[in-house]
Amino acid sequence: MNAGDEMSALWNGTGGNAWVDLAPVLDRMFGGIEAMLVDAAAARGARRVLDVGCGTGATTMAIARRLGAGATCTGVDISAPMVAAAVARPAEGFPAPEFVVADAASYPFEEGAFDLLVSRFGVMFFADPVAAFANLRRAVAGGGLRFVAWRGPEENPFMTAGSRAVAHLLPDLPERRPGAPGQFAFADGARVAEILAAAGWEGARVEPVDVACAFPEPGLLRYLTRLGPVGQALGDADGRTRAAVLDALRVAYEPYVDGEEVRFTAACWSVGAESP
Repeated sequence: MNAGDEMSALWNGTGGNAWVDLAPVLDRMFGGIEAMLVDAAAARGARRVLDVGCGTGATTMAIARRLGAGATCTGVDISAPMVAAAVARPAEGFPAPEFVVADAASYPFEEGAFDLLVSRFGVMFFADPVAAFANLRRAVAGGGLRFVAWRGPEENPFMTAGSRAVAHLLPDLPERRPGAPGQFAFADGARVAEILAAAGWEGARVEPVDVACAFPEPGLLRYLTRLGPVGQALGDADGRTRAAVLDALRVAYEPYVDGEEVRFTAACWSVGAESP
């Protein structure tokens, strides 16, 4: 199975279903990043926005709400379960976005159909990122992009503490391969700029941003055991192993618990570029 097929299988199976179940937690967690993209769309005066890797639609809906009448927003994601959840979100007082189940890397968008591409952690999963961003550039001909992606794992200890804590209990944890499609595919900011240039984008700006994130403490173990390498490996574990993993995770993440909330800093890249 190639990388693209692996991503499709993950996001249309356990990964996509887990993301739907955890949408309230994740939307709260990444609210600050959503706000960055909403502000960017408004500041640019965008009227036709494409949200790539839209997931359950929180960012797409927030931009549609902010831009209001006369603007159109479209979310695209490879995950049918997540898009179904996005479609089910109520749109009250603003034009409802359109949501499409498709692989944005190859989907035949109309040339110049959009004036802005945005993404909240949705563009790090392309098997061939240069080809994917070339396809997206044609869809945004004459417009621009603004997306947020993770920096490296060493700068995001919250995202890696679980794997470190339970590696001795789950020997089959999926390996994080530098540069491979996945959460930290864009850890190297220089590589991100090179990908965009090779795909025909101009004036790439790859800037580090640190975003404060928080979500209710009761969602912590659900998040840790459903998503990421631990979530993937834990599915087939026996009851004894699962109990040991939960105990190890509680200890590892105690430093991030502040009363009734979990708090951490997301070390990200804020990326912008223009499509000639």
